[in-house]
Amino acid sequence: MIPNLNCLLIDDDKDDQEIFKLALQDINEHIVCLTVDNGMEGLQLLRRNESFVPGHIFLDLNMPRMSGKDCLAALRSIPRLAEVPVVIYSTSSDPRDIRETKELGATDYIVKQYSLASLKEILRRYFN
Repeated sequence: MIPNLNCLLIDDDKDDQEIFKLALQDINEHIVCLTVDNGMEGLQLLRRNESFVPGHIFLDLNMPRMSGKDCLAALRSIPRLAEVPVVIYSTSSDPRDIRETKELGATDYIVKQYSLASLKEILRRYFN
């Protein structure tokens, strides 16, 4: 089976978006990562383009307009995305956030890294 090399990053921080995309390109130049700035935009994109099913969705928790937890709950209510891994990508390492997002259906939880090398090492798990 050929892996799906499309992903969606929902994160309001433009610097974090760029670092994330740089890490992915270093892992595999064929990975296509769409980015949106908040949960509302992410949901609009996914609802508007019904044929788009990303291989992974990476989701920040602390964003304006809609929290990552609310976005996660909405993502999990979209039937065609039921099998898509949703990975929380946040600065928070609070065990309560980790537990609550897993209960809401998050597949995994990544604490944002300050090193590009560390981020690449973590992201390799999802794209090998």
